[in-house]
Amino acid sequence: MWKKACDTAAKCIAEAKEYNKQRWDKEHMEPDFREGDQGLVSTLSFNNLKGPKKMRDSFLGPFTIIKLIGKNATEEDKFPSRKKNPTPPEIVEVEDSPGPVKKIIKARKIRLDGKDQRQYLVKFKNQPAEKDRWLAQYAITEGNLHLRRFRASRRS
Repeated sequence: MWKKACDTAAKCIAEAKEYNKQRWDKEHMEPDFREGDQGLVSTLSFNNLKGPKKMRDSFLGPFTIIKLIGKNATEEDKFPSRKKNPTPPEIVEVEDSPGPVKKIIKARKIRLDGKDQRQYLVKFKNQPAEKDRWLAQYAITEGNLHLRRFRASRRS
């Protein structure tokens, strides 16, 4: 009887060990991350998020994995639009003005890149009205002189 009870107990313990091992292995698998994969970032350690904790997202992302640091640690590209060494914008060839400026006709204020910018409609010497262009103050040759005349003509 004693022997039978010991065998049954040993069998139950072996089954429990096997069951626990399967559960442990299922939950604690090593992640299969590679560079270029998409991954989520846990917000558990973020202390700068606003609002109640239960309403916050548990994870942010997905982000592209740049580098593997350890088995379960990665470096992500959190800001894909921002680069360490951003490339400068392409150089645009500025076409030469059709000639010397005759006078400034009009002024307007437009919004470029989130800033207000004043532009002036410039008439060129010996050119038809189709060649008139809107230019910024810095792009007008002898701009200060022509602007002074333009402002004086508007006052009178």
